[in-house]
Amino acid sequence: MKFYNREDELTILKRADNLKNIHSIMTILIGRRRVGKTALVLQPFSKERVLYFFISRKDEKLLCEEFVEEMKDKLDIPIFGNIKSFSELFSLVLEVAKKERFTLIIDEFQEFYKVNKTIYATMQKLWDLNKKDTYLHLIICGSVYSLMKKIFEDNKEPLFGRADFKIDLQPLKVSVLENILKDYKNYSAQNLLDFFILTGGIAKYIELFVLYNAFSQKKMIDEIIKANSLFLDEGKNRLIEEFGKEYGVYFSILSLIASSKTSSSEIESILEKNVSGYLSKLEKDYSIIKSIKPIGAKVNSKIQKYEIVDNFLNFWFRFIFKYQSLLEIENYERLKNIIHRDWSTFSGRFLEKLFIEKFKESGEFTQIGSYWERKNQNEIDIVAIDEIEKRIVLCEVKLSKKRLNYNLLVQKSQKLIQKYKGYEVGYRLLSLDDL
Repeated sequence: MKFYNREDELTILKRADNLKNIHSIMTILIGRRRVGKTALVLQPFSKERVLYFFISRKDEKLLCEEFVEEMKDKLDIPIFGNIKSFSELFSLVLEVAKKERFTLIIDEFQEFYKVNKTIYATMQKLWDLNKKDTYLHLIICGSVYSLMKKIFEDNKEPLFGRADFKIDLQPLKVSVLENILKDYKNYSAQNLLDFFILTGGIAKYIELFVLYNAFSQKKMIDEIIKANSLFLDEGKNRLIEEFGKEYGVYFSILSLIASSKTSSSEIESILEKNVSGYLSKLEKDYSIIKSIKPIGAKVNSKIQKYEIVDNFLNFWFRFIFKYQSLLEIENYERLKNIIHRDWSTFSGRFLEKLFIEKFKESGEFTQIGSYWERKNQNEIDIVAIDEIEKRIVLCEVKLSKKRLNYNLLVQKSQKLIQKYKGYEVGYRLLSLDDL
């Protein structure tokens, strides 16, 4: 599969790489697992040599043995003695960088917490002492959001404020998903929606579906729900380390949100406990959910909902986590039948999300969101506002064009448009056909 998109991120990497000719530069690259960080940093953006260190959970001495071999191979230099600590190794890297220009990629950087967390302080000291006299582009990658934010954004941590560039790698955009489906001769509005739901733009999932030639909903579900599927443990693999011992509570909350229990009061009534702290961490520390207020609401408004940011995780918690008992007895066909039965209801809200993404990519609006009043009255699926040209567009979104109701949309909008007097008001009815 060819490398898609990422032009903006490659521009940053190229700029940082050029600046290392003045002195050493540090770039941090954060992104959820499978989003394509490693594929990005291994693109040919540099004319000089590139070293790649992957931090796995093994003894520090064994890691150093691997990294020494990488240095010998890529830099073609002799290394004498037995290097047993990463501090010695990093000191040697910087010594070489006084004469040679090259790039060093350190992948899964947060894993040093498990190997030897004093490494961060040692690196900070060596970096500060040698940055101005060396010519190294140091690229640090990490996929555990909470730890990477702690390492680089907590002012009590040694590496706080050391990065020159930061890339927060996001999933591929809807327009890229369209191009992929067209490249593989499988584009249709339905396939785009299903591809959007089940990949969420995550590069690894896209790569697997392309490999399996699975582009329709049925084929993708067949690949996900089967014995030895790489997808079945994905939620656990991605999140248990983030959440630690309390992962059970976090998983329960996410399962409820995925099942349309999107307000804190609904979640608390079911779990019978206060979840405000958990919701705050899920949003601010882990970036897994986001809170949504009605467009036009005051900043301190208590009317809000929560949604899971990642589309595939939404699917995983709605079906795989919820029906784990079926997987334990290997009743894959029963689970697939449940998914197909509930797909129309589940996928409808993702059509709204897909249209919102397309509105964002258009660049025509300054605010995009949704609207509802207390007790979920007068819900409007999409509200797009252009504050410069003074216009507001209100949209109703349904899978089927037959279910759209123009008069009802106008009726539900009356209270909202009073807040935007003088604005040109437009109404749009959007269905799958409009993709």
